[in-house]
Amino acid sequence: MTSSHRPVDIMTCAIANMLEDGETVFHGVSSHLPMVAMSLAKNMHAPDLVHLNIPGGVNPSSIAKASYSSAGAELLDSGEAYFPLEEVFDLSMRGRLDVAFLGGIQFDINGNVNASVIGDYHRPKLRLPGGAGSAVLIPTAKKAIIWRVKHDPRTFVEKVDFVTTRGNLWKIVTPLCVFEFKNGKLHLDTIHPTSSLEEVRANTGFELLYDTVRYTPEPTREELNMLKKVDPHDYRSIELK
Repeated sequence: MTSSHRPVDIMTCAIANMLEDGETVFHGVSSHLPMVAMSLAKNMHAPDLVHLNIPGGVNPSSIAKASYSSAGAELLDSGEAYFPLEEVFDLSMRGRLDVAFLGGIQFDINGNVNASVIGDYHRPKLRLPGGAGSAVLIPTAKKAIIWRVKHDPRTFVEKVDFVTTRGNLWKIVTPLCVFEFKNGKLHLDTIHPTSSLEEVRANTGFELLYDTVRYTPEPTREELNMLKKVDPHDYRSIELK
């Protein structure tokens, strides 16, 4: 397939359409893309979605000034209530956090996530931030969605260098495709219309598992128009610049 849409817009709309009305959803720092996707969902099909974030601003009225971090004071100042970060972890451990957006550096076919080191743990080539919220939220949130703006064989590897956390993933969204974790393995869910099976295979370091080749729906005109309203500064593409 071919498409004139930007991969980042396909990713954002795909993530938005994973969210359901009434769900309680959390994003962390440096999470512009999922933050925009949450706002898109809330303005399109999920008006009762509950938006939680690191500053603690519940359902911020606008993300248009969320600036560089997706964790700034704007989200708190425009929120309708305050829900501190420690309560988010407690909510998740009590089984009441529907969706958590999280990151990682390496992933393997068994759903292991590495956010700790590249290379040997004791003498790493690169030491990463570590598990932080992922170690708690991936195992405890009802649905853990990971987004990653890079898709290459160094990111999707045969075996991660270190297991920061594992299991309970739901989806991984990249500029090329969507993976779904089921039956203990990552399966190819959909390929973006800007990519191809051959490109996904060439950039994935493990065997692709799939039943049929399916494509991610292209953004609708209504979705693209709403994206311009909720994200006029194109924060969703910050990580890709």
